[in-house]
Amino acid sequence: MDTMAMMKTMSADAMPMAMDMEMMQDTMMAMNAASMAATMCSASDMRTGGEMATCAAMCSNTAMLADTGMRMMMRPMGMDAEAMRTMLAACVAMGTACAAECRQHADMDESCRYCAMACDEMVAKCRAMMDAMPA
Repeated sequence: MDTMAMMKTMSADAMPMAMDMEMMQDTMMAMNAASMAATMCSASDMRTGGEMATCAAMCSNTAMLADTGMRMMMRPMGMDAEAMRTMLAACVAMGTACAAECRQHADMDESCRYCAMACDEMVAKCRAMMDAMPA
């Protein structure tokens, strides 16, 4: 499915604020990738037991937050600038924390390595999106 084509069907004039649709698409893709990687990492962490409980919880929180942020961006007609900035900032904060936690285990768990990379990408895209948003 070509989600960018779907997004282009939305009238930019009717949106509550001007947004770069390609940047939104890139950010949503990064959020989706982080959500999937964090979900898989969390599942992997749960198999290893209590010593990975913090990592599993952080990954679960990151997955939920990234998914919610992505879904908000999929409804640009109802986008509130302050709410979106807050959501993007939350994704940056959680993604940064999750990546740092996962990096601690990246040498012994491949899932953690991939999760950290996906979180880093989401953080970069969310920051760029926030910087591009109108004041």
